[in-house]
Amino acid sequence: MPELPEIEAWRRALDGPVSAFPVERAGPAHIATLKTFDPPLHALDGEGLAGARRRAKRLYFPTDDGELVLLVHLMSAGRLRYLRPGEKGPKTPAFRLRFTDGGELVLTEAGSKKRAGVWLLRPDALEAELAHLGPEADEVTAAELGEILRSDSRRLHAALRDQRLVAGIGRAWANEILHAARLSPYALTTQLDDEQTARLHAAMRDELARGLALREQGKRNDAVYRVHDRLGEPCHVCATPLARVDFEEHTIYYCPQCQTEGRVLKDRRLSRLLR
Repeated sequence: MPELPEIEAWRRALDGPVSAFPVERAGPAHIATLKTFDPPLHALDGEGLAGARRRAKRLYFPTDDGELVLLVHLMSAGRLRYLRPGEKGPKTPAFRLRFTDGGELVLTEAGSKKRAGVWLLRPDALEAELAHLGPEADEVTAAELGEILRSDSRRLHAALRDQRLVAGIGRAWANEILHAARLSPYALTTQLDDEQTARLHAAMRDELARGLALREQGKRNDAVYRVHDRLGEPCHVCATPLARVDFEEHTIYYCPQCQTEGRVLKDRRLSRLLR
């Protein structure tokens, strides 16, 4: 699933193009992709967009007059792309927004499951839709993070993925952040001391910034992730083979030497959790 660095890179790339010309036609949209019917999608026809915005893992596009907002959630397999006038694109995207100069914003989704969504909302409805989200992961302060961690006893990897606590991080960047912070994914949030919390905060800031910089350069996963999805490869810090464990239906990648003092984490479904 695209996370904060990927979504923010797309936001920056889309901000100028989507605001350059008014919308000529909104749609069509796949029946499973369009999540709202009032206001109708054609209410965007003729409107100008004020650029691209981001909240957590979502992109949204307010109209110039502030009356409407187009919200997009890509989920795990959705991709959003701006096509320049005349540029060839997919024949049947999940959603298309055509501008008066011939440029298009198109949403595609790999696989047969249509989980990505498009909403056309009024500003108050957008506020309600996003109200459950916690502070942005790249903006939260160290003090705020400490309060969040102390508020509920959770395994650290699960807490970082909880959008109600901190917004924008998924399993891939949780893996990268925890490795950089030298913390076990099974550590309890309420048992981190001040020094460990400071390390986690610094790792969140630095890793998300690193990811954004690389995504803006067009780098692919193999050039971005140093831990995630690299089972058996040598840790870039200590050369220990990277390991993985299943936890809450997610696969976690980690370094036993850097993060768990040499201990191999056991699958929660099979054994007692190790920290």
